[in-house]
Amino acid sequence: MAILKLKAPCKDYIWGGNRLREEYGKQLDSDRIAESWELSCHKDGQSVITGGEFDGKTLSDYIAAKGKGVLGKNCGRFEYFPVLIKLIDAKDNLSVQVHPSNEYALRVEGEYGKTEMWYIVDCDPGAELLYGFKHEISKEEFAERIANNTLLEVTNNVPVHKGDVFFIESGTLHAIGKGILIAEIQQNSNTTYRIYDYGRVGKDGKPRELHVEKAKEVTNLVPPKYPTTAQGAPTAIEGGKETLLRSCEYFNVNKLELDGTTKLTAGEGSFNSLLVLDGAFEIAAGSEKASAKKGDSLFITAGTGEYTVTGKGTIILTDII
Repeated sequence: MAILKLKAPCKDYIWGGNRLREEYGKQLDSDRIAESWELSCHKDGQSVITGGEFDGKTLSDYIAAKGKGVLGKNCGRFEYFPVLIKLIDAKDNLSVQVHPSNEYALRVEGEYGKTEMWYIVDCDPGAELLYGFKHEISKEEFAERIANNTLLEVTNNVPVHKGDVFFIESGTLHAIGKGILIAEIQQNSNTTYRIYDYGRVGKDGKPRELHVEKAKEVTNLVPPKYPTTAQGAPTAIEGGKETLLRSCEYFNVNKLELDGTTKLTAGEGSFNSLLVLDGAFEIAAGSEKASAKKGDSLFITAGTGEYTVTGKGTIILTDII
């Protein structure tokens, strides 16, 4: 198999809405869906293969059976599967939070740190998110503002628009605001340190856990250094255009806006992940074919070589370089 269609595990965090169910066909026995994990080998939620020889098996099962060669040579430097890709529907504000670096997370949590990228799929008018600080502050001021509940006075709140791109390096204070739908590409980690959560309670009726002391150790107390735009300009390709959203040591992400047929390549270096944001497509690799619609996620194994994507819509293409 070269083309694997994946079913996403979903999460019902308290800030989630219903767009992932109503618009993207996600399923969960809950009155809300906050996240769908579209490409995941993480123990907290695994992608499941639909169709073919490995129907009903997890992507992790497939990799274990076929060997890490299906990931590609560029993934050889990673001990674990490198990325986790999500759709996130924020009906309410997420907590003010931070993710640790690889060094800290591997030492303290036993898993990767988290650098991530957000692509704004859609948002309500006036929506905004928190992205770093307005200006540099000291560790002492950071601790004081957490203690006296004035941290939000110095955070950088940014209006968002459909198509914006945010690169959130580990250590960057951040929070997705209400009314925002995001495609998130991140390191394969589920470690989050909450600093402020609006006094909300969890399913058990108790205030959700905060992780202030760890956050103090890992937060970079400076303004963000990246613009809120794609890293590259749109480039014409056969059948449409391609835009580099962000490339870093952990992932390489492009947006494909297609109307016709284009040729892509999953070489020996890396697998391809295709996440369909809108539209419908036919994917063909040799004698293998698969259809994909809005909300579908596909894994194209490394070494597949050239394959075609035909249709009209938008795809997020992720690989490792």
